[in-house]
Amino acid sequence: MTKRQRAEFVHRRLDELFPETPIPLNHTDAFTLLVAVLLSAQCTDVRVNEVTPRLFSLASTPEVMAAQPVDTILEIVRPCGLGPQKAAAISALSKILVADFGGEVPADLAQLETLPGVGHKTAQVVMAQAFGVPAFPVDTHIHRLAQRWELSSGRNVRETERDLKSLFPEESWNRLHLQIIFYGREVCPARRCDGLACELCQSLFPGRKRPRPVNKA
Repeated sequence: MTKRQRAEFVHRRLDELFPETPIPLNHTDAFTLLVAVLLSAQCTDVRVNEVTPRLFSLASTPEVMAAQPVDTILEIVRPCGLGPQKAAAISALSKILVADFGGEVPADLAQLETLPGVGHKTAQVVMAQAFGVPAFPVDTHIHRLAQRWELSSGRNVRETERDLKSLFPEESWNRLHLQIIFYGREVCPARRCDGLACELCQSLFPGRKRPRPVNKA
């Protein structure tokens, strides 16, 4: 198969395997999604979903969150790892949202990326899942599978994002990035498939004999 044919095969099969793409992080609006995504850095979605009910019962708007002591936020979010940094970022971005954006999360990628603790991937997730703007947030699962399926040889997530955007239609990005994440978690995780074992790896590369090395993000 050519790279384009592989992309079309992946797209078609993932639509069959994952016809529903629920957002893994529990949230009620753009602000709670932003905070949940920030907490998910180097943490599982399951753990984040265990922590956020208590956090959002304390403060579910930028105004109320900005009024909380950082230590109070830290006490709640500590189980997510990197607690001091995440608590400080949640407090700081809440204050900025109140002071500069009228208490609203901006539906603008560049503005989101200026907020404390909000990197490119987090901003893209919010744009895609809160505002429905086409985006292709690349996490470690997507970066790994894009290489196993030889859709990208990107040395980092930015390069992988560029390659995947060039292969898949824009209207599929928001749905497809979740489908790839689900496949990476459930079928082709880092330790259980080395490019030889799972259904898609075998279908795309039936003649592959050696494990497919992956450039870490």
